Amino acid sequence: MFSEEVLKNVFPLLEGEDLAACMGVCRQWRDIAIDDFYWKCQCAKKWPSVCKRHKPPTETYYKMYQMFSKRRLNRALPPPRLSFEDLEFFIDIWSEEKLVFSGLILGVALEMGIKTLPLGISNVLRTHLGRPDYKMVVPAEPRFTIPLNQSVSVSVLVARNDSNKVARIINRAVFDYIDRSSYRALAFEYLDLSPCYPFITGIRAWISLLFMDVEDMNDGPLDVFGIQLDFNDVADTKEEVLWLLDMLDWK
Repeated sequence: MFSEEVLKNVFPLLEGEDLAACMGVCRQWRDIAIDDFYWKCQCAKKWPSVCKRHKPPTETYYKMYQMFSKRRLNRALPPPRLSFEDLEFFIDIWSEEKLVFSGLILGVALEMGIKTLPLGISNVLRTHLGRPDYKMVVPAEPRFTIPLNQSVSVSVLVARNDSNKVARIINRAVFDYIDRSSYRALAFEYLDLSPCYPFITGIRAWISLLFMDVEDMNDGPLDVFGIQLDFNDVADTKEEVLWLLDMLDWK
């Protein structure tokens, strides 16, 4: 084994990951590498200002390095306080000022999505709906059509059965973008979040109308078979969606 003096001269030269690995070699190495002097050296490389104090900001420099040396990703969320069983969604769609769709969608229906996609939809849209990220999709029942030469808008409210409160998700947003490759019309609105979260802004709710495949999308009205609600990359799991809905400005 290396002598203690050799290890004490080598350890300050190592990077933090390598020094941590040395602690697992044997008891001798661990007893030497746990000395907070070496971890003060590591912290000094990352945050030189913390060494201006006569003692570390945390209990030890080793603990500080453990906590802050790497960004923690994919931390598990606690169970959401909401459930889709407690929610109802109200979706209204207008073409100009004519109401073309008005639906009360149970949360469990939006949670389950469309299990069997209809025949006659584009392969691009089928691939989009088959991706593993979480999607809230419901059939448009009854089916309806929208003309391309008119302004089509949508409103979405959500109600909580557990507290008799309502929140707004989308308020008369216009479907001003048609993705012709995936047969979708898209509209969005920035969410109204509770004042309890004053520093969280800029989160958009997206709603899409899903079309049947047609030879010429510029010819005649579009047949809508489904409606999709999502929050893009901000919430792409069921738990994240429920936590985000819980943050809405419920009234």
